[in-house]
Amino acid sequence: MPKIAKIEYFRVPPRWLFVKITDDAGLIGWGEASLEGHTQAVEGCLDAYIERYTGMDADNIEHIWQTTWRIGFYRGGPVFMSALAGIDIALWDMKARRMGVPIYQLLGGKVRDKIKVYAWIGGDRPGDVANQAKARKAQGFTAVKMNGTEDMGWLDSPSALDDCVERLKAVKALGMDAGIDFHGRVHKPMAKQLARALEPHRPMFIEEPLLSEHVEGIKALSQQTSIPIALGERLHSRWDVRPFLEAGAVDILQPDISHCGGISEMKRIAAMAETYDVALAPHCPLGPIALAANVQVAAATPNFVIQEMSLGIHYNVGGQDLTSYTHNPEVWNVENGYIKLMAGPGLGIEIDEEQVRRFSEGAKPWVSPGFIGPGGEVREW
Repeated sequence: MPKIAKIEYFRVPPRWLFVKITDDAGLIGWGEASLEGHTQAVEGCLDAYIERYTGMDADNIEHIWQTTWRIGFYRGGPVFMSALAGIDIALWDMKARRMGVPIYQLLGGKVRDKIKVYAWIGGDRPGDVANQAKARKAQGFTAVKMNGTEDMGWLDSPSALDDCVERLKAVKALGMDAGIDFHGRVHKPMAKQLARALEPHRPMFIEEPLLSEHVEGIKALSQQTSIPIALGERLHSRWDVRPFLEAGAVDILQPDISHCGGISEMKRIAAMAETYDVALAPHCPLGPIALAANVQVAAATPNFVIQEMSLGIHYNVGGQDLTSYTHNPEVWNVENGYIKLMAGPGLGIEIDEEQVRRFSEGAKPWVSPGFIGPGGEVREW
């Protein structure tokens, strides 16, 4: 059995954390443990995992996953599960490369040949969406997502919602579909009004209409609107997901493969969602390794519907983007709203390790932005 000989991690701009695992025969696998705004915490967790897992059988991915989950007493949460995700994805990449096949072949084989995708427009304070949507359409996208609002008070002026409706109308006028991300920044008194205002204009979905700690509130909102409810980026395991499925509160599940324990747990969450007739649309405003891992799961998942990708997202500043750090960035070319399924072994992308090491030198951790209201109060970002 191949043994884990070395585990390394690399903090790289704009805000990603890559994991490299090497076995005792020199075979390499890459994973992504990015947790936006909490890089140092995940790095500390990885330090502990490196000591624990060096020397273990690299092919025993499920045993390593279960060891991480069950031996340690405390479990779950964004930090633990993001660190685990980086290791899990890298082990799947390594195992599939050893066998010379894409990861999806180890997940039961493909059920589709191409993956529907969408891109971001508008930024954290959304504006100029018509021109940005036109640019996305020229890139080959047929669907986009944008933040619904800027920062918003618990009970704000109803007029604060009007711009969101106009932005959706502007994008729809171009013949494109649009998802509206409430981003958890809209509280219940305003979320009810915004969902009602958007409903006649038929967005693809409304995302995180309330924060995920409010299961009953999301359930109530889902019963008041015909718009599909999407959420999941702040749910970190199948146990976190279960209450939303049992409540019938979600139509589209959006787990993040770098936050929910990697390929192993994403596949289990997808299968669980299928039993509730809930679609999978993974969250991924992250790097090429995370996106490639999502594509591998999407290829083998019947209830997958659409994939977020970070090409040109407003967080990708400083020259690094989804097409960075790889030798084959052409895999992200979009045509008629789809990307082709990668055919190469493992994740299907080839990491430019020299670039990773060069840009990781002195890389600063990304700090989450925030909003302050007019009274000096902290608002949800």
